[in-house]
Amino acid sequence: MRRFIISWFRNVGLLIFFAILITILIIGFFQDRFIFRPEKLQPDFSYSLPYRFTEHFIATSDGETLNMLSISPPDSTRGLLIYFHGNAGNLSRWGQIAGKLAQYGYHVLVVDYRGYGKSTGRPTEKGLYTDADAVLNWAQQNFDLPIRIIYGRSLGAAVAARAALKAQPDLLILETPFDELKGAVRPSLQFFMKIVPLKYSFPTAKYLTSISCRVLIGHGTEDEIVSPASALRIKPLLKPTDTFVLVNGGNHNNLGHFAEWNKAVEEALRSLPFVKTASMP
Repeated sequence: MRRFIISWFRNVGLLIFFAILITILIIGFFQDRFIFRPEKLQPDFSYSLPYRFTEHFIATSDGETLNMLSISPPDSTRGLLIYFHGNAGNLSRWGQIAGKLAQYGYHVLVVDYRGYGKSTGRPTEKGLYTDADAVLNWAQQNFDLPIRIIYGRSLGAAVAARAALKAQPDLLILETPFDELKGAVRPSLQFFMKIVPLKYSFPTAKYLTSISCRVLIGHGTEDEIVSPASALRIKPLLKPTDTFVLVNGGNHNNLGHFAEWNKAVEEALRSLPFVKTASMP
């Protein structure tokens, strides 16, 4: 009996050991697949949006080509709004979401990161920052309009926060952000992060400490992807002029269904004055 018990514990111990080892290997070798979930589009894919838009291909400083949509407001414009989307999908979805913001009088630019949609390359943290720089440079070279707002969603919130340091917009909007990437990791996996650290950091909170413009942040209490605790760690970093909206019942993908968040976004967008008649490059 004693021998059986010892053998049983040894076998269970081996199973646990190999389970942990496999989990570590998966985390180590497949991090990129968990973090970046791009969906490719055929080069001849034709976008169908209920907005006036043009499609562009822009070059990055490291030789990649990015697919971008430029969406015009109905009439006069308050300036440029640059939208950085989340970690999954492509412009066939994000163009619809970002395009809705044009109704408030903004010329909206939304880009597919490298490896997403029709864009070339493979996504990495450094690569996404390079992509953001390319969008900012293109906007400054092709528009006689100020960059008024930078908007980031989820993973794109970190990209947007960094871009705001360079562009100095009037307003930065972050929807469902995390304080840093490891803050978005589920508690059940935090132990493994000590053994196999994440390759990427995406330190949203770090960037926010140096941002001078007004900031609006929205997060849901039922966010199943990014824990509200991660977003709330950003709150102490905000200035008196900034706003943090915690939406009761909101999850990672449905803040747009809540009047509280929509009102906060609309009021922020309408707070900036018009600058000139809209034009499209």
